[in-house]
Amino acid sequence: MELKERIIDAVLQEFNEKGLKFTMDDIAKRLGISKRTLYTVVQDKEALFVEAVEDVFGAIKEGEREILEDEALDIVDKLKKILVVLPRKYRSIDYRQLYDLKSRFPRIYAKIENRLETEWEPTFQLMEQAMAEGRIRRVSLPIFKAMFSGTIEYYISRKELIDSNIAYEEALQQMLDILFEGISLDK
Repeated sequence: MELKERIIDAVLQEFNEKGLKFTMDDIAKRLGISKRTLYTVVQDKEALFVEAVEDVFGAIKEGEREILEDEALDIVDKLKKILVVLPRKYRSIDYRQLYDLKSRFPRIYAKIENRLETEWEPTFQLMEQAMAEGRIRRVSLPIFKAMFSGTIEYYISRKELIDSNIAYEEALQQMLDILFEGISLDK
């Protein structure tokens, strides 16, 4: 495993333990390297987060590709899976700890926000196909996207999930269930 990948893994471990409060010393210590060596790979803590965010979103895109290519899944299952894809490597991350990212690292928060707002084409294609096949009802794609990405942004910018003791994955699944099933018991 190359040093950059080991550093990203260390960042994720430290983040899970300390949230955004970990230090470059913590990363170096976890890796058993000097801070000087660490700084030859990354410029600063913000650069560490940028690398980690890119790695997470890259893995999400890879997971989406695998779902799209999985011929064993029907279109609705693909759609549900693609919306909440969390690659195995990143399932243990406590995403709830991101709540103060916006104030402490606004540039990184903006990067996450941008990623949530873009690259919807594969999802929209699935939704269009599912609507055309009569598998889901016709909905406005921009409104669906606003509801979905707005909820994710809410989750990562507030302490709501921590205060309510709701795991991020559970919150994603509940959001997906509400979007797909609604809240009405009348069918």
